[in-house]
Amino acid sequence: MMTFLPLAAQTLLQAPATVPAPTPQVMEIHLDGMVHPVSADFITTGMQQAIERRDSLILLQISTPGGLDESMRKIIEKIIQSPVPVVAYVAPSGSRAASAGFFILLSADIAAMAPGTNTGAAHPVLLGGTMDEVMKAKVENDAAAYLRSIAGKRGRNVELAQTGVTESKSFTEEEALKDRLIDLIAPNRAELLAKLDGYTVTRFDGAQQVLHLAGAQVEVYNPSFRQNFLSRILDPNIAFILLIMGVLGLYVEFTHPGLILPGVAGGIAVILALFAFSLLPVNWAGAALIFLAIVFFVLEAKFITHGILAAGGVVAMVLGALMLINTRLPGGSISLWTALAVALPFALITVFLLRLVIRARQMKVATGTSGMVGEVGRAETALSPEGKVHVHGELWDAYSAQPIPAGAAVRVLSLDGMRLEVEPVTVLRSRPSAANSELQQPTPKGA
Repeated sequence: MMTFLPLAAQTLLQAPATVPAPTPQVMEIHLDGMVHPVSADFITTGMQQAIERRDSLILLQISTPGGLDESMRKIIEKIIQSPVPVVAYVAPSGSRAASAGFFILLSADIAAMAPGTNTGAAHPVLLGGTMDEVMKAKVENDAAAYLRSIAGKRGRNVELAQTGVTESKSFTEEEALKDRLIDLIAPNRAELLAKLDGYTVTRFDGAQQVLHLAGAQVEVYNPSFRQNFLSRILDPNIAFILLIMGVLGLYVEFTHPGLILPGVAGGIAVILALFAFSLLPVNWAGAALIFLAIVFFVLEAKFITHGILAAGGVVAMVLGALMLINTRLPGGSISLWTALAVALPFALITVFLLRLVIRARQMKVATGTSGMVGEVGRAETALSPEGKVHVHGELWDAYSAQPIPAGAAVRVLSLDGMRLEVEPVTVLRSRPSAANSELQQPTPKGA
């Protein structure tokens, strides 16, 4: 018995400890809408978090019409350098990975698509302008070489992939799978992860890695408030609305000093709009048309043109808005309805407010000492040259360059301290006719 216990204890100590395998972690990141600096920052930040946590897989779900080349390359660079395998998945059904999205899809370790999706149409364009033949050839060759490089490293159909750039070809999910542009088709995330469990991935450097995704926990990476806010501002429609509302707010503050709120809100809106335009391709002809529209609205308020300048301003602003940002991508420019919805109210408000300001400045001052100038009163005593006059219900010391009899009507010319300079009402600014001179003789007091 004594011998058995030490042997049993030794056996237990030598038995290997069973350590449960860690649960696989998958980071899911969504690329929705245009590829631009904010979306690129969001995706690379999410990927970096997955890398630091040593997740089993990064799932990049794509639904994009394309976007900016520099932002696209930043995302692809992060995908290639990632020690965590990346699967690019075009989903849900009805989505697409066009233009820049096509490059991102082919750059991933695993390329997958959901039924009813498409990809391709990756011919490069100069956003907001046109290219001559030489520049067009340079840009096209550069994009094609870049795509050949990443597609070749991933073992995809290089020749067919290149036609997406040179011929703007698009491919359905079935065509892409059949011609070796993608690796698999999955209707949803659950089935995608099930197909990838045990899948052998060939990394960019040629190394192979087997995925173990049974029972994987998926965490969806959400954008921060900053990223979400800036992404919304980069919508061309929102940027245009911010610009016009900001200009209107600043205009109200300049014409009605002291309101403060319109000036503060307008300044913030203009700065946010300028931030968006600094990241978007701006057509300066469109910006010039918007400026011209504002000039037309100001002139309409100053001169009577029966609405001709106001109508021209609306047309100029709408055309300017449509030309201002043109990425040649769906949703990448200002819509006609947004342009009309902004231009018409802006024209009405601007013309209305400016006319109020102009009329207020043209009205004679009716209060204070300045309000005395131009007033008509009565001479209480004869002025030769000094005497007393009754103006505004008050008795004033006055003097006149011409003798004025008591009781005659007088007009105030200026105010010198507490003494008025007056003239008889018969003195006119323009040369009067003989008939008018007789009709405008002063009426004696008590007549």
